[in-house]
Amino acid sequence: MKRLMAKLVRSAPLWLLCSALFTGCGESGPALGVPADTPDSGTIHISVDESFKPVIDSEIAVYESLHPGTHIIAHYKPEADCLRDLLTDSTRCIIATRTYSAAERNIVNDSLKTDLRYNVVAYDAIAVITHPQSPDSLFSTEELRALLSGRSASKLRPVFDGLKATSTVRFIVDSLLQGGKLGSNVTAAEGSEAVIDYVAANKDAIGFIGVSWVGNRQDSSQLSYLSRVRVASLQDARNPDKYVTPAQYNIYFKRYPLRRDLVCILKERHIGLGHGFYNYLTTQSGQLIFNRAFLMPALMNFQIRDARVSD
Repeated sequence: MKRLMAKLVRSAPLWLLCSALFTGCGESGPALGVPADTPDSGTIHISVDESFKPVIDSEIAVYESLHPGTHIIAHYKPEADCLRDLLTDSTRCIIATRTYSAAERNIVNDSLKTDLRYNVVAYDAIAVITHPQSPDSLFSTEELRALLSGRSASKLRPVFDGLKATSTVRFIVDSLLQGGKLGSNVTAAEGSEAVIDYVAANKDAIGFIGVSWVGNRQDSSQLSYLSRVRVASLQDARNPDKYVTPAQYNIYFKRYPLRRDLVCILKERHIGLGHGFYNYLTTQSGQLIFNRAFLMPALMNFQIRDARVSD
């Protein structure tokens, strides 16, 4: 029997053996070089700035419910780590507060042979939180600048979601301190939720976090946070005599001074799940999720009406 099989193999045409080989291998998965995901199916990994976790969790949950065959695995990390993932081939989308530089784009083009694209999908703000029993709840821009640079006589202790590599720290250093250094009085916690816990436990603490962690009073988790900390008001960027909270109206009209972009970067060679999620964030459904999270959608038109309230 063995001799007969050997004789058949030796006499079989080469194309027949090749056909049998590839047929057997092809049944276990997609053909070599064919992407395994589409906008309606598959699994991808994305890197997300940790300060956006609440709202991006909601965006992913809705997208996956609309496309049951999809699975988007979000890795929440400091912004600098997210942008380093531009060179990680398995990362399809990056969500941060800034886009890529020309040098970063060239490196990705050269090393991964793919191009990048981005969209500003929403406007965010950095919320300033204090202990409910803190006597301080109003801060001018100069008071914050002095406090964060260590020049203030205030005994408040600033706390961030990390001292290096986070988008919150970068924004404060670049925009508020105009390139200056943080003072030695500034401390770090491991993430935004840890900042909330620290401020809630220390009357002399003042925290800086993304507004999506404390802006939505319809979210049970955020109501729990707001029962333990207070969101401070900052000096109006357009009217120095007034103080405003990081509400959507104040973000939209740039009255709240600590306003920043929420940027989605796409890094995908084919029309896959990365394209699907990237495009979803720009749709009415995706924009409404940003709206419900009390960020300001960047791609929706809003009609502003004057309203008067009588005494």
